[in-house]
Amino acid sequence: MDKIYLDNAATTRVRDEVLEVLAASLRENYGNPSSTHSFGRSARTLIEKARKTIAGYLNASPSEIIFTSGGTEADNMILRSAVRDLGVKTIITSKTEHHAVLHTVEQLENEYGITVKYVVPDPDGTPNNEHLEWLLQGDGTKKLVSLMHVNNEIGNKINMDEVARICKDNNALLHSDAVQSIGHWEWDTQKTGVDFLAAAAHKFHGPKGVGFAYIRKKSGLHPLIFGGEQERGYRAGTESVHNIVGMEEAVIRAYEELEKERNYIKGLKTYFVEQLREKIPGVEFNGNSASDTGSTYTLVNVRLPFSKDKAQMLLFHLDLKGIACSEGSACQSGSLAGSHVLNAILSEEELRKPSLRFSFSGYNTKEELDYVVNTLKDFGES
Repeated sequence: MDKIYLDNAATTRVRDEVLEVLAASLRENYGNPSSTHSFGRSARTLIEKARKTIAGYLNASPSEIIFTSGGTEADNMILRSAVRDLGVKTIITSKTEHHAVLHTVEQLENEYGITVKYVVPDPDGTPNNEHLEWLLQGDGTKKLVSLMHVNNEIGNKINMDEVARICKDNNALLHSDAVQSIGHWEWDTQKTGVDFLAAAAHKFHGPKGVGFAYIRKKSGLHPLIFGGEQERGYRAGTESVHNIVGMEEAVIRAYEELEKERNYIKGLKTYFVEQLREKIPGVEFNGNSASDTGSTYTLVNVRLPFSKDKAQMLLFHLDLKGIACSEGSACQSGSLAGSHVLNAILSEEELRKPSLRFSFSGYNTKEELDYVVNTLKDFGES
């Protein structure tokens, strides 16, 4: 077969419609959006239209959408500013968060002496809400909770409405790294009551190098990057107009076609899990990733019953066969420490077996999945 791409949690193929918008913007709307002449005004109009569009899908105000270079910058902007500007003294997160959150929190602990607490996971890897509520009790310091809606490695999906209720009842701010969620799941920022979100366009068939932060009105945050007054003063620097309008198109396509694509991809995932269980005895699934309800429909994290020697060659073998998947998040490839998410939830014996993340999109087919399953089966039997 041709090459098979099953690493959509790392990044996605850009939609053809998005490519057309990107090209048109680069060709026709090249004015600096801060310029007052017609070229600049045209570019500014496109940016503000995109801001309004994205805000509409989140039930947010356009002024609450701040364009960034991606999810990592948005996470850093929110967490660092919350400590610096809002007097947050305690951050509560989990050890299964993305490193964009974990490493930022560790740095803030070193710089500002804040207290960092970690919610214990349930056996399936989902942060435990009772423990979260317990951690929010007590010392009276201003607290911020940072929990991702969809885990990027094992797919676990938390009940964000319940987490938001717990935070509200305990006067804590709530931030969510929603990078694996925006474009795949509906969001209503007013209903949920989340204070801050981070998103990245390349996770839902948009361009790389652009994302956004949702920052609730009158939050009190100040900029981290100084210079001009772009992005409501939160982020100085000339906006990447073509990327922003490309992200707008990706958001529109994602949500206008959400039900159809979700049903199709969910069918792929269910089929993949069934075929793995049928053809590879002893296969297991990490976290909630095989679940229809407790996990996102876009990925599955598979633990295979292969020996240590085979495990060392598995990803290389799949690559030779034209199959792209991941041992963990792409942001940590090359790390000798392995997946921090799996390290947090699996036993030493379970960690000895190779785990792979397969993540799907509407561009994948059942025929591709058959090829992958048969390749894994043949490798295990060889």
